[in-house]
Amino acid sequence: MKFLEYDSPLMQALTKVANLMILNGLTLLCCLPIVTVGASLTAAHYMCMKIVRNEDGPIVKGFFKAFKESFKQATLVWLALLVIILIMVGDYLIVYHSGITFPYWFQVALAAVGVIGLFEWIMVFPFMGKFTNTTLRTLKNALIISIAKFPITILMIIMNAIPIVIGMFFIQSWPIILLFGITVPAYFSAKLLNKYFKQLEEHVIEAQIARGEIVPNREEDDGEKIFHDSLDESLGGNKR
Repeated sequence: MKFLEYDSPLMQALTKVANLMILNGLTLLCCLPIVTVGASLTAAHYMCMKIVRNEDGPIVKGFFKAFKESFKQATLVWLALLVIILIMVGDYLIVYHSGITFPYWFQVALAAVGVIGLFEWIMVFPFMGKFTNTTLRTLKNALIISIAKFPITILMIIMNAIPIVIGMFFIQSWPIILLFGITVPAYFSAKLLNKYFKQLEEHVIEAQIARGEIVPNREEDDGEKIFHDSLDESLGGNKR
């Protein structure tokens, strides 16, 4: 029975499902202290990109490797976004439930900041899962990508919203959401971003070769993050 062989399409699909389930459990577990949410999401996106690219490797080991490496920056980004979210929620409650009339321009500005924050949130963790840069440049580049790839960003927002909406209206779905609610959206986000991220990686590596920082045709470790400030140049000059 060839369909039961390890490299058969059925077994490969089942392996991916099992890996996503394990990865979802690890992500939820590591999110529990709250302060570690950023590092957990970054590690989840890192591993989902490896799964999409069929890069073999132990799920648990790879997750905690990415978790450890991204912990400082991802935690800083997460806490900054959390503060912004809390401020936005507070402003929303004041504007729409306090009975005070605020100028129209203020409401528009509040909505615009909310959209920017949402775009940043949806893109920054997948971005940190693949690229390493300074924190400010990471935030800037993630926002640039979210705007430049607007259709992909909208699809990612929808995919991440689906488990939340389903969980709100169908309590029976909670067991499935606990098993796949984070990693399935992250997996499909990785599929959407994979081609574009590969283009960026090529630009970064070309820039590093031009500066003599790496040797041409150097073998890269599968799934390793792409490092360098030259990513800023790639975002500005990527026309493909």
